[in-house]
Amino acid sequence: MGCASVSPIKKAISADDVKLNTIMKQLPLHEVQVLFSEVIRDKNGHVKFLEDQFQVDDATYFYPASTVKLPIALLALEKLNRNALVDRDTPSKVEDDTIVSTFTKDIIDIFAVSSNTAYNRLFEYLGQDEINQQLKDKGINAKIYHRLSIPNSANLTTKPLLFYKDGSVIYKTEAKTNQPMAPLQLNSLSKGVGYTIGNSLVQQPMDFSMKNYLPVTSLHGILKRLLFPELFPKQQQFALTEADRKFLIDAMSILPKQAGYNPEDFPDTYMKYLVVGDSKSTMPEDLEIHNKIGSAYGYLTDSAYIINKKTNQEFLITATIHVNKNKIYNDGVYEYDDLGIPFLAALGRKLILYQLK
Repeated sequence: MGCASVSPIKKAISADDVKLNTIMKQLPLHEVQVLFSEVIRDKNGHVKFLEDQFQVDDATYFYPASTVKLPIALLALEKLNRNALVDRDTPSKVEDDTIVSTFTKDIIDIFAVSSNTAYNRLFEYLGQDEINQQLKDKGINAKIYHRLSIPNSANLTTKPLLFYKDGSVIYKTEAKTNQPMAPLQLNSLSKGVGYTIGNSLVQQPMDFSMKNYLPVTSLHGILKRLLFPELFPKQQQFALTEADRKFLIDAMSILPKQAGYNPEDFPDTYMKYLVVGDSKSTMPEDLEIHNKIGSAYGYLTDSAYIINKKTNQEFLITATIHVNKNKIYNDGVYEYDDLGIPFLAALGRKLILYQLK
């Protein structure tokens, strides 16, 4: 694992670009962290990385939002592989729910439009105990406490999942009560000056000590385990079939229109912050992006494997930024489109030496 002699990140963020300069002038406000790996292949195809990082600090909390869907998708496929009765195309539903889906559809929806409903189904299938134990066993530093965007999201009891064949239930998971989780012990868990609950403003900092935790290093490490499993000891890999691994990598590059969503509502760049996030045009043909984004509470994060087909170079970039000028959380007032996404897009372009037409 070599380090670049000239820091690619420092070079990128010091470029004369207003989208970068605006953030760099007020850097402490924005909690920027960046991890960068250029993939270097030797003549035998063996991989090593040229590594760089900027302000990366696992001990300082940021809210990972929907990036947690990446490890949950991996763990769900891994668990499914241990059950000979079902696979990712077996129709299933959460008990007492009306929506019947498949894990294939759920995972495509997670990457195409970041579906919370799909994530929550996979969360019920796994439960907090299994999620956190499996990540720990793989050497991944993370704490997953809760589902997303539903009441009682941290409920420790998971509901059964019913799997169907020809309209009959062929397998049912057990409801499970998971162990209570201790609060996080990190820096910056108390944030801002207030937060809203419904229409009410609570005038005190918001406590993130029982919120999901997935630092930049862990996201980057998950991406590496998926793309280059051979670089990790067996016990740190995700136990996927090669078909499932390929499916997941392909799902990470899927565009909303390819998953059946209206491109008027969901443009190609909707789920791709790095490199193209500030553009509303179609995905450039000379670019391939396999990624997972997260956006909530003013935090924008993207963890991506990017291939620049013009230069035949491959990169892994994981970056996060915070934009919340009024320091009120949960009010929906964040500078995503004005500051956050333009910064990540410009950063990505500079790092992979790419210009949008």
